[in-house]
Amino acid sequence: MSRDSLFFHADFRRLWAGDTASQLGMFVGITAVPLLAAVTLAATPFEMGLLTMAETLGFLLLGLPAGVWVDRLPRRPVMLTADLVRAVLMLSIPVAWWTGVLTMGQLLIVVLLTGFATVFFDVAYQAYLPALVGREHLLEGNAKLQAVQSTAQIAGPSAAGVLVQVIGAASTVLTTGLGYLASALCLWRIRTVETVPERTGHERLVSQILEGLRFVFADKPLRAIVACTATANLFGAAAQAVQVLFLTRTAGLPPAAVGVLLAVGGIGGILAALCSGAIIRRVGQARSIWLVPLLVWPGNLLVPLAGPGWRLALADFGLAAAGFGVILYNVAQVSYRQAITPDRLLGRMNASVRFVVWGAMPLGGLLGGALGETVGLTGALWIAVIGELCGALWVLCSPLRRMRDLPVSEKGDLAPA
Repeated sequence: MSRDSLFFHADFRRLWAGDTASQLGMFVGITAVPLLAAVTLAATPFEMGLLTMAETLGFLLLGLPAGVWVDRLPRRPVMLTADLVRAVLMLSIPVAWWTGVLTMGQLLIVVLLTGFATVFFDVAYQAYLPALVGREHLLEGNAKLQAVQSTAQIAGPSAAGVLVQVIGAASTVLTTGLGYLASALCLWRIRTVETVPERTGHERLVSQILEGLRFVFADKPLRAIVACTATANLFGAAAQAVQVLFLTRTAGLPPAAVGVLLAVGGIGGILAALCSGAIIRRVGQARSIWLVPLLVWPGNLLVPLAGPGWRLALADFGLAAAGFGVILYNVAQVSYRQAITPDRLLGRMNASVRFVVWGAMPLGGLLGGALGETVGLTGALWIAVIGELCGALWVLCSPLRRMRDLPVSEKGDLAPA
């Protein structure tokens, strides 16, 4: 292994370890919290839609100003603060359950505020990586971090499904809070001195937000990527809103089987993260961004067929294939975004993209809840997975389809198209 690898970068290893703990806890919570709402608190489909909306509403409400604030501040302290806030909020759920006062209202508030903190963490996190490892290591760094996410996607829901059956859903959420605390500890131990972003005069908040938005939407490939991801997230959130109810009530699966099924997408994700660099270099970065969704995302169409026995295996295969495609797509498009953006705009670029692509998710959560109430859980899930697949049309019909790799400037760096 080359000494130039990020395996030998001590501070990246600390970031990597913190991300592992955080992602594992988060994916436990992603399974345990909906199970807590659906099974223990007897939530309706509409309440499940509200819960899904609450998870990502922060990106719609705070996403754009968060980018400006992150560009004005050192990124690591922002991430540390966000981790500590999320830990306190999530730990309040098991405490409330143990004292007999947990309600659906508290669950919604905790998930909403945790989502607000996640806005700042995620915007700062993607802006921090180039400063920590250098732009020449972005593809490797993003691949390693995506591998962590995919591993956690397997271990988290599987562990959550078992823990929910053994100790209950509320107690299982304790793992999520502890994961955020571990992430904060690892971030605190990073020793690389971060350069404070330069302030450009006393520009108004609105003008700085608009600068970030203009940068994102002036780039044709990036504009198509944003539209593709937003469409997939809109319908993906709609699917998420009814998925646990569908699996437990319609498909008749126990919590442990639900955890295993939701974890399987991570198997494909791990494979994608391990070989993403080689695949993207061989296929081409631009071609990977449109070809992968077209060929692999259709695996989600097998999820509404889930049920006991062989039908569970069929849905497992579909989720694994879709998970492979999602991670490969993310490594390619996130590395592109980070590479073309000047340091002073990284926070605002990430916030502008997240505002659109994550801002679509609370709307998708409401859509999924409404569809579940009107056309039933199975019909809602079919509509959601078909809509998710249609997101690929944005990149398929964009200039990316005529490119192998992304535009390069005279200096050899990726440049806006």
